[in-house]
Amino acid sequence: MSENIYADELIDEYEHPHNKGSLSDADVHVHNDNPLCGDELTIYVKVGGGALKDVKFEGSGCVISMGTAGKLTESVKGKSLAEIEALGVPDIVTLIGIDPGPARLKCATLSLRTLKEAVFLYQHKAVDEATKRL
Repeated sequence: MSENIYADELIDEYEHPHNKGSLSDADVHVHNDNPLCGDELTIYVKVGGGALKDVKFEGSGCVISMGTAGKLTESVKGKSLAEIEALGVPDIVTLIGIDPGPARLKCATLSLRTLKEAVFLYQHKAVDEATKRL
């Protein structure tokens, strides 16, 4: 696929997001922001059997941050907590299909950082250094 098609998919996700909203029965939720762009995001996580049973997000921001949040939350449902902990920047670039470049990388990884922090919090584990750098 061309990068334009991926960009169109990201815009569509921004305009019609999957999993937008809160979870009243969430096991944990985490809020983060990207002060460089003004993005704000809260991710709500429900865990069952060592895997992500449900995930939703609320927030506001640019097309990249909000579009990625919708695509990421859709892609991780049912994944084990270990699988989520192992996700990194290459996974986000593959998921959204475009290289956000250094100026927009924090926009693209905001949802991943927030999701991983929620998983660590749920497990009562310290956030790893790779996640802190996202």
